[in-house]
Amino acid sequence: MQITLRHVLSLILFILATWQLGQGSYIHVKAELAQWLIASAWQQSTTNRTEIKPWPWADTWPIARLEMPKYDIDYYVLAGSSGASLAFGPGHFFASAAPTEQGNTVIAGHRDTHFSFLEQVKIGEKITVTNTEGTMREYIIQDSHIVDKNDVAWIGMNNTRYQLTLVTCYPFNALTTGGRLRYVVRAVVQPEYI
Repeated sequence: MQITLRHVLSLILFILATWQLGQGSYIHVKAELAQWLIASAWQQSTTNRTEIKPWPWADTWPIARLEMPKYDIDYYVLAGSSGASLAFGPGHFFASAAPTEQGNTVIAGHRDTHFSFLEQVKIGEKITVTNTEGTMREYIIQDSHIVDKNDVAWIGMNNTRYQLTLVTCYPFNALTTGGRLRYVVRAVVQPEYI
């Protein structure tokens, strides 16, 4: 059998295609496994009332659950808003109020994954947040606005109320990550529900 350049190139292309498919599958399998581990850590956290990391080397743990059934949203909110946390789910800014507590709770998420739904939300819609102790608060969306990433005045807004602020990069359809703009959605608990 004679090996030709065509055979060698075909073999190289086959190997490269297999490698790429394997890498893509690995990322999806890893993401699915992470969600299962985070859900398990959440269950243990709510039962034991303690911080449970989803895997031994994790630098985050689930601290709340964010739900918006209209958009089929049911996410675990992770402690911290570093890139490592945000890769697996929305993250809580440590400098803000703890989820469901009085003050402004700030949660960040990626615009092209967990928080892509923010582009669709409307004033008056409800967002539910539950912490690991089982305290649940229903927030009503009050407004949304676009800010420069260096403008952080919105973080301290209305610290005497129960407020939830969701933030993500903007615009939603940007081709590059990061950018200088942020999309901010602010929701509050109605006084009769406190």
